[in-house]
Amino acid sequence: MEKQQSKNPLHGITLKSILEKLVDHYGFDTLGELVKIKCFNDNPSVKSSLTFLRKTDWARKEVEELYIQSLSKFDK
Repeated sequence: MEKQQSKNPLHGITLKSILEKLVDHYGFDTLGELVKIKCFNDNPSVKSSLTFLRKTDWARKEVEELYIQSLSKFDK
């Protein structure tokens, strides 16, 4: 089970870290286009987005999937 977790790119990373990395890389404008949720398009902030994502599983999943897809871009 431990080996399975070590291969999980989300293991040990907080939602806040994920969101901050995405915002730093894409900005809220592009992030709002990639993930269609109101908190990225209407008066966006990390705090309000975290509140929404913690309550809304489907939106959190989309953000996590975008993070995983974007990992290779973060190194550049």
